[in-house]
Amino acid sequence: MTSSISQIREEHRSDLDPLCPHCSKELDTIYIKPMASMLGKRYVYFCPFCRKVLSVSHRKGFWMG
Repeated sequence: MTSSISQIREEHRSDLDPLCPHCSKELDTIYIKPMASMLGKRYVYFCPFCRKVLSVSHRKGFWMG
């Protein structure tokens, strides 16, 4: 049995902006808000139009490596 794994190509595009998955507007800017935490710094990324959250990241504290 032979398995074939397809690879996704990476293509750099400067002529397109991503769309907000909530309001479908083109995003040429993303708002970032830092959130203080005892476990390190977290950032929330959100749409400047509808203000819905796109992502939350986690930055490790100094004791976590």
